[in-house]
Amino acid sequence: MFKQIVLAAAAAVTIATLAGCAANAQAPASSASAEQAVAAAAEKLRVAMIDPTPAALSALVADELSYGHSGGRVDTKDSFIGDLVAGKSDFVTIAITDQSIKVVGSSAIVRHTLTADTNDSGKPGKVQIKILGVWQQQGGQWKLLARQAVRTAA
Repeated sequence: MFKQIVLAAAAAVTIATLAGCAANAQAPASSASAEQAVAAAAEKLRVAMIDPTPAALSALVADELSYGHSGGRVDTKDSFIGDLVAGKSDFVTIAITDQSIKVVGSSAIVRHTLTADTNDSGKPGKVQIKILGVWQQQGGQWKLLARQAVRTAA
């Protein structure tokens, strides 16, 4: 009898949780259109990283940004934008390949390989890194919330 009560209580909690998630989830028009919107935002970020302006980057990056670099440094929104605008992180070219996007409610997971020519602080270089990005819909726009980079080759 006790086991049946515990199972019934667990089922009730599960149903209530799922109902709450469904009520709070923003339903995109379709998964494909949401993925296209995220892909468009990711492309805007790629372009903004090559020709950075505070306004363009701020529109694409969440205030809560946490960006883990392949070297271990973690950027905030302010330091990420500041380094790009000042040329400390200077991308001359960026090519994105092998991109996948998975939208879950108002969040999206974006994975890709980033290959770039750089000129960080005036020093030319090349990078190839695997990126895991978490995007979140905020105020009707997709914004980068978190990003983790892993260096694969030079």
